[in-house]
Amino acid sequence: MSDAIKHECGIAMIRLRKPVQYYIDKYGTAAYAANRLYVLMQKQINRGQDGAGVANIKIGTDPGTRYISRYRSIEPSAVNFIFDKINKKYKKAKKIGGHDALSDAEWLKENIAFTGEVWLGHLRYGTHGENSIETCHPFLKQNNWRSRNLVMAGNFNMTNVEELFSKLVQLGQHPKEKTDTVTVMEKIGHFLDEENQRIFDKYKHQYSNEQITNVIENELDVARILRRSCRDFDGGYAMAGMIGNGSAFVVRDPSGIRPAYYYADDEVVVVASEKPAIKSAFNIDFKSIQEIKPGHALVINKDGSYAESEILPAREKKSCSFERIYFSRGTDPAIYQERKDLGKALIPQILKAIDFDLKNTVFSYIPNTAETAFLGMIEGLEDYLSAKRREVFLDGKPHMGELDELLNFRPRVEKLVSKDVKLRTFITNDDDRDTMVANVYDTTFEVVKPGVDTLVVIDDSIVRGTTLEKSILTTLDKLNPKRIIIVSSAPQIRFPDCYGIDMSRMKEFIAFRAALALLKERKMEDILDKIHESCLSHPNSYENFVKEVYSQFTDDEISDKVAQIVVGDNIKAEVQVIFQTVDNLHKCIPNHIGDWYFTGDYPTTGGTRVVNKSFANFMEGKTVRAY
Repeated sequence: MSDAIKHECGIAMIRLRKPVQYYIDKYGTAAYAANRLYVLMQKQINRGQDGAGVANIKIGTDPGTRYISRYRSIEPSAVNFIFDKINKKYKKAKKIGGHDALSDAEWLKENIAFTGEVWLGHLRYGTHGENSIETCHPFLKQNNWRSRNLVMAGNFNMTNVEELFSKLVQLGQHPKEKTDTVTVMEKIGHFLDEENQRIFDKYKHQYSNEQITNVIENELDVARILRRSCRDFDGGYAMAGMIGNGSAFVVRDPSGIRPAYYYADDEVVVVASEKPAIKSAFNIDFKSIQEIKPGHALVINKDGSYAESEILPAREKKSCSFERIYFSRGTDPAIYQERKDLGKALIPQILKAIDFDLKNTVFSYIPNTAETAFLGMIEGLEDYLSAKRREVFLDGKPHMGELDELLNFRPRVEKLVSKDVKLRTFITNDDDRDTMVANVYDTTFEVVKPGVDTLVVIDDSIVRGTTLEKSILTTLDKLNPKRIIIVSSAPQIRFPDCYGIDMSRMKEFIAFRAALALLKERKMEDILDKIHESCLSHPNSYENFVKEVYSQFTDDEISDKVAQIVVGDNIKAEVQVIFQTVDNLHKCIPNHIGDWYFTGDYPTTGGTRVVNKSFANFMEGKTVRAY
């Protein structure tokens, strides 16, 4: 994606199902779990580079022994920084415990941190607010009762934080922050406390307090806690938690917006936001990795048993399609194929735009993440050429031109644009800064016929259009093509996201800016005031009033206006912008139909409230987020 945006975080969890000594004896290292968690997190580094955190819980330690450990970091290479610190713990063990210390699980658990059975890792991309150690997951809610301790990390955004905060206050709590992370943890923590108390009251006349502690830890009903906690949540979430007794869970929203996958065998239970991370860490077949069902939680009990339990009734599955288009690693075979299909689906629009003149057209892509869609686009062109050859040879259709040319012709494919090293803009005026920004991308010269060739360049998606406007078109225009056609493998992004992606302000979307320009040109701006009034009059409406902004125009009209907006005064070539259609998106990615940023069809009521509030903020000149 040429317009860099921040997005979903990543989670990673490992639960060892056998005693730690088993892994030392079998794999020859006390760091078996730590090493694999490191791989899980490194393979998901694309999901968060603002910070990272790791927490570990030891099961069954004696009183007086520290059993929860946590490191968090906002260093540039936070994952490496954290695991370097963990590695120092293992080196320390050898110094203070002697040569055999690393082979003695019991001694390690008594003396060295990060030697427990339950691990939770998190990679953070902050969509809003400051970036500090305090904002990094996992979060920790502490208590002297082991089974009341809660460690949480997640990939989520809630649309109803104010409502959840108010409910906590009504429960008698005094939350220290009004953020979704703290609010969610405190709500789950509240019902964790109630579950502890329920079991205590059940057995208080049968056992001593010391005995009841063990009974509570063994009987804790995590699914019940989550059912009571999550019923008021509105948002997209995959939330992971560890309880001090050794229980753990990952719960997913009823629409399946945020991803979560798991693998289990007799040695481990593993959870991650992406399948390839699990495959890489444990060298298993993709078919062994399962998706946690929407509205369900994978619950791992203290004894290592596990099961998926329904927490909330599942709704129509609306998994985030942006995961498939851009965010998740393309090494997942399904995602790889979907991205190729997205590129291939654009062929009819591209051929029409170039008037079927392949001879004078050069195909390329920007940035590197669009390469897979580009490969699909080229496959589509090859299929088109094969069909044309079939028409000539098998169907006897006449052909204009040389037969050898028809047989040997291949699409012209070139690497036209590459991202150069980061250039410092220093302190400079706006015009000079724009010149510097325009040189962020470098280009390959003398592969384009000046004034003759059309350039077709595919991108994953076009969000704001600023990089296109300031850098890419200027770079391509230096090649002196006749035309430049920018192709987006995603449809027009028209509406804000409120479930984890940093796309929350209406005015930043190039498609919205194009619609505004069209309304102004056609003297239809009164529609904006009408929509604004509807948003203010019906703040809790389930209707997305903002759809009316776009309903006045065809997709092509908006695309043409986008092209006009991104073309600067110095661009000599004719410029056209082509977007994927929503219909093709669904055909290419049939199992992940969450498309609210393209269509405005939000999977939760909170999402509709957010888009209307976001529009009201735009009309009122407010730059705050709408949730």
